Amino acid sequence: MPTLTLKNIPEDLYSCLKAAAEAHRRSLTNEILHCVEQVLRPKQIDVAEHLAAARLLRAKTAAAPLNDELLNAAKNAGRL
Repeated sequence: MPTLTLKNIPEDLYSCLKAAAEAHRRSLTNEILHCVEQVLRPKQIDVAEHLAAARLLRAKTAAAPLNDELLNAAKNAGRL
């Protein structure tokens, strides 16, 4: 497997990578590989899966429709 060495990484970028690696419980190397894969090999979108999720969400919220009047009332509730 090929090896890659990164040099002259800006300190703030290194800190971000290190924090992300810790948050995701990955090594720094695995976090960098994950980030590179996300950019170079993005996941293909399954249109049928997204449509099914949208239809399910629409069905769940159909009983409680929202409009501008309801949203504005909720935002202004309790304000003086």
